[in-house]
Amino acid sequence: MPRAVKLLIIGMLVNVTGNSFLWPLNTIYIHDYLGKSLTVAGIVLMLNAGAGVFGNLLGGFLFDRIGGFKSIIGGIVISLIALVCLVFWHDWPQYVIFLTILGFSGGIVFPSMYAMVGTVWPDGGRRAFNAIYLAQNLGVAIGPALAGLVASVNINYIFSANLFFYAVFFFIAYFGYKNMTIEPTQHTNVVLQRKKIQQKAPFYALMIICTGYLLTWLIYSQWSTTISTHALDLGVTLKQYSFIWTLNGLLIVLGQPLIKPIIKRLEHQLKAQMLIGIGIFIISFIVVGYAGSFKMFIVSMAILTFGEMFVWPAIPTIANQLAPKGREGFYQGIVNSAATIGRMIGPLAGGILVDLYGMHIMLIILTALTCLSIFTTLFYDRPIKKADYQVGKY
Repeated sequence: MPRAVKLLIIGMLVNVTGNSFLWPLNTIYIHDYLGKSLTVAGIVLMLNAGAGVFGNLLGGFLFDRIGGFKSIIGGIVISLIALVCLVFWHDWPQYVIFLTILGFSGGIVFPSMYAMVGTVWPDGGRRAFNAIYLAQNLGVAIGPALAGLVASVNINYIFSANLFFYAVFFFIAYFGYKNMTIEPTQHTNVVLQRKKIQQKAPFYALMIICTGYLLTWLIYSQWSTTISTHALDLGVTLKQYSFIWTLNGLLIVLGQPLIKPIIKRLEHQLKAQMLIGIGIFIISFIVVGYAGSFKMFIVSMAILTFGEMFVWPAIPTIANQLAPKGREGFYQGIVNSAATIGRMIGPLAGGILVDLYGMHIMLIILTALTCLSIFTTLFYDRPIKKADYQVGKY
């Protein structure tokens, strides 16, 4: 593994650890401490995610135009300013304003990180994106565990903790990424660049696969929104719920040897990996629909974790394979935007459905929507096959 990739891994770990002080507790803070309804909490998180969509697209665009270092540093600086303000002003409506800014600035950083790892280690394939994914989820394991301890003392301290980690991330990025070399000429493309008809095909394929990705994130986001408040209503403590996310991150890291034989056997079959993961997703949400105790929530999260281990690293890998030269950042921006739109729509849709019909019906409806991602996975590469046929490749 190149040294540059190790630096990106460390940066992602610190970044996500800091972010994990906020996002699992957002709905709880808005609902229980600011006294707003789940629907209002969903609207706030929708604003945060909506700003993230613009940040994702801008981050991918900036990566292709000015490089990963400048785009990452820009996103971090904006986040630092918002977090300093949030430390001092976190009542209503200031909380909404600064959380929205954080969604935008964080959105700038993520596609640049993914695009950078794909270009500094072009031979890494899925391993490159899986390494970033593991770092991201190790941060998810560490962050909520620390957040639960901090929040049990005073929930307002989570803002200062997030600020501290972002400051550390700034120094890692400034001194570690400044001279990072990127060799886009080594990028492997899945289509012939000289064919105009094939220049559109990979983008269409990307949009299809990202539609399914959006749907999976729409229901996945319920774990940090409606499911969190539902768990607390059933008697699960805030510290226990934070531990559920710690379990998620630890399982992703420690569970790699368990899925490695399957991944190795399906190394060049990303579509099969995704179908397995989506199937496991669906099972996990069936289980959480009947969860009535802390143990059942643990079981459901464990199942969900193994599903995401198949799906999440595969999507940016596919995007990297599809991206024409010089468009790696833009394609990763689309991928991150799809996930962010899912997180944007999810809290609001889940909150409205729970308020109207209850938790059980909400999970049934959203799980049914997730089944549609099976079809987007099966047929996402049809535009490429059609383009190859039209230019006489087959």
